[in-house]
Amino acid sequence: MSPDVDLTVPKPGRRALRDRLLALDRRLFERAAEWHWPGAGRVLPRLSRSANHGVLWFAAAAGIAASRTPRARRAAVRGIASLSLASLAINTLGKRSVHRRRPALDPVPAVRLLKRQPITTSFPSGHAASAAAFAAGVGLESPAWGAALAPVAFSVAMSRLYTGVHFPSDVVAGAALGAGAAFAVRALVPTRAQIAPPARPRAHAPALADGDGLVVVANRASGTADRVRALRDALPGAEIVECEPVDVRTELEKAATRARARALGVCGGDGTVNAAAATALRHGLPLAVLPGGTLNHFAYDLGVEDVRDLAPAVRGGEAVRVDVGRFVCADREGVFLNTLSLGVYPELVRERERWSHRIGGWPAGMLGALRVLRADRHPLEVELGGGVRPLWMLFVGCGMYRRMGLAPGRRVDLADGLLDVRVVHGGRRPALRLLAAAAAGPLTSSSSHRAVRVRRLRLAGVAPGTPLAVDGEVLEVAGVVTVEKLPAALTVYRPLSPE
Repeated sequence: MSPDVDLTVPKPGRRALRDRLLALDRRLFERAAEWHWPGAGRVLPRLSRSANHGVLWFAAAAGIAASRTPRARRAAVRGIASLSLASLAINTLGKRSVHRRRPALDPVPAVRLLKRQPITTSFPSGHAASAAAFAAGVGLESPAWGAALAPVAFSVAMSRLYTGVHFPSDVVAGAALGAGAAFAVRALVPTRAQIAPPARPRAHAPALADGDGLVVVANRASGTADRVRALRDALPGAEIVECEPVDVRTELEKAATRARARALGVCGGDGTVNAAAATALRHGLPLAVLPGGTLNHFAYDLGVEDVRDLAPAVRGGEAVRVDVGRFVCADREGVFLNTLSLGVYPELVRERERWSHRIGGWPAGMLGALRVLRADRHPLEVELGGGVRPLWMLFVGCGMYRRMGLAPGRRVDLADGLLDVRVVHGGRRPALRLLAAAAAGPLTSSSSHRAVRVRRLRLAGVAPGTPLAVDGEVLEVAGVVTVEKLPAALTVYRPLSPE
């Protein structure tokens, strides 16, 4: 009747300690079986069954993701990733390394027992591990959702003790393993809070208590309706102008010249934000960015994900200065906040835009990459560094893009004064060269690619009609293209204190 642990024969001192711990575990189990748990009879057995195979947590992840905020979606994904890692560890190491029999059910009231008793080994508790992993994973990304899930996760873990299928040590060990899995996932893929850039250099910006003096232009095509409603509620004094894509630049210019305008705001994707930044620079106005597109690279790198981030910064006048990239080509010039690129990437952007309205942004991006890499093409030839070079791609980032763990590259400093230049050299196998460059860390060099940091870049001999991608928008250039950095040129609102 007494449980045992199949281990190699321990030394006498260790054996005595093990026996004492097992005896304590059994006494705690029996105490729990005798204890009256108020209101638990109707809840805990059902909760225990609902968590079988992670069903409860997958449903919770779907509900969290349905809130349609970027932080909630990331929290749901992180929770599932943590749960998956914990389950893998339990099934490959935990259950196979310690063969412990399940508790004897004699002390447990019959009304508590599950209809189907588990047949796997007892140590550690898989339910407790999954519950802790999911709740901790969600909480590391979104503390609010994590706090909401904590009582549910605790109840699931306790349900395994209540129904008599685990000893207390099984539950504690499972919960510890689950929490460890969540932190392991965070080490591999850092949370947004870990990779937010420092709030510097700080800048003076008007504190607009209810948004009075802020004129915001919202691009309807970016699906900004929900964001606009939230902005009206948070900053009722702000003037909000909704327009179609073709009217964005005109409306931004009008907004910047309003007599009441003390700050310019924008709601849209990276292309719309680019246009707003150019307008704000011309008129010397601080910029308030509310992400509303598909990727929103600049807003997310800035640390602004939704109105809850932006509104307090506008009300308190919290702002920083950020670098702006600038390019000049013949009679054309412009700015960029994220990236500028030549070669296959502008073609990928065109393919993505061609399909995104039919199948969505991310699937369209994958399809575009496949079509571009499979096409029969020749590398772009430009004069760079004193000689003509064949290139598959030239990438210029407005600031250094760093890979953190397995996460995609992000910027941890928006005012470093440098351009992040990556070059993929021409060759017979563009797909392999591009993949090798993507997999390599920043500032690495090889026969297929090179990465450097500079303040200014000059390209010559660019063929007429060559596509240039600027913050996700494609235009055509020719001749000489000069790219430079404008250090700390733009003032933008962002929360200065951590979440």
